[in-house]
Parts: sequence; structure tokens; C-alpha cells
Amino acid sequence: MPKKNKKEETITITRSMVWKGAAGILALLLIISVLTGGFKIGTGKSQDNTAPTPQPTQPTQPTQPTEYTSSIDDDPSKGSTSAKVVIIEWGDFQCPYCSRFYSETLPSIQQNYISTGKIRFVYRDFPLSSIHPQATPAAEAAECADEQGMFWEFHNKLFENQDSLSADNYKAWAEELGMDTSLFNNCINSRKYQAEVQSDFSAGTSAGVTGTPGFVVGVLQDDGKTVIGGSVRGAVPYSTFAAVIEAELAKVN
Repeated sequence: MPKKNKKEETITITRSMVWKGAAGILALLLIISVLTGGFKIGTGKSQDNTAPTPQPTQPTQPTQPTEYTSSIDDDPSKGSTSAKVVIIEWGDFQCPYCSRFYSETLPSIQQNYISTGKIRFVYRDFPLSSIHPQATPAAEAAECADEQGMFWEFHNKLFENQDSLSADNYKAWAEELGMDTSLFNNCINSRKYQAEVQSDFSAGTSAGVTGTPGFVVGVLQDDGKTVIGGSVRGAVPYSTFAAVIEAELAKVN
């Protein structure tokens, strides 16, 4: 019996030591966690602090109240050249939200404001090349079409065939539209308007554009180039656009 009691006593002491040791280790780990800001699971690589890439813009973002200044440059436009209110769109031909604006909102703007001579609509390029590989080639092709006075026809063709953007199709569509294909093909192959497209992108960035589609809706200044007004971001409903347009028209009426 004494031996049995001694054995039980030895086992009890051993367990106690184990529990005390485990508690000590846990306490030490807790202290290290507090001092180092918590445990982290990862590869140990540093965080990427580069600026975010412009993205296609969700259609639910609100109109921004801040005034924006932009230039219409010599980019394609439609509507009355004497209109005092101008919409400048920065678009990407591969952007799904730009396509939504084209199909769902632009027709009503066309009917109620562009065709009636109340506003002028200007298109400028803002290709998101990092996520849309055909955005820049499509923009350059549209500039080549503009050279032959067929920008808007080609603009429509691009959005109506957004899933089929390619160099071969740009050339095929130019032929369908009756362009001088030799002139058009040479224009594409030489990337004649590469600098023009990049210039538009830079101008959009300076105007506060962070995604597509991006718009400035405002009053054309006396120099005939500068537009000052509000910003609309994303493929918002027509009613949102109409409210912004009417507010700008009220300034000149």
C-alpha cells in the first residue's frame, strides 16, 4: 500500500508540472502577441502600396457635388456646337458599364437633349488597359474611323459587338461601314492615334475621372474649350442625368 500511494503521489506531481508549464507557455505567447500587434499568417511579403488602378464604375455611385473643370479638346462630338451645356464622357469600349450607359441611358439623352440642340455630347478615351486588353486598340481604331468622319457609326458598332473586339473585326467593321479600308488599316497598323488616346486618358485623370464611364456635365466657357460643372460617375439612370443636365441648363437660361 505505501508503494501505491507513493506512485499516485508521483503521478499527481507530474500532471501538475505539465499544466503549470503549459500555462506558462500560453502566457508567454500572449505577451508576445500584445507586443507585436498580434499573430499574422502569411508569406512575410510587404504590403503593396501602389496606387489603385482605375476600374469600371458601378452604376450606383451618386452624383458628386464638387465642380470639375475639363476641356472638350478636338474630340468627337454630336449635338449643337452652339450649345452652352456640354457632357463629356470618358469611356472604355470594353467596359461593361460603358456599354450599359450606351444602351440604356444615352438614347434618352440623345432624344431629349442632343437632338433638340440643348446640349453637346463629347466622347473622350479612358481605356482601362490593365483589365481590358482591347480597350486601347478599340479606342485607336475609333480615332481612325473619326479620321474618315465615321466615329459615331464605329462607336456604336464597338459597343454593339463588345464581346467580339479584335483587330481583324475592327477592319471588317470598317469595310461594312463603307470606309476606305486601305486608309483605315494603315491607320490601325501604324497606331497613328496612340498618343491621342493617351492624351485623353491623362486629361481624364486631371479632371478627376477614376473609373468608367466618367462624365463632366457643365457649362462651356467663353474660350469654347473649357467646361466647368459637376461629375457623374457610372452608368446611372437617365433620371439622374436629366436632373444634372437641367441644373446646368438653368445656369445659362
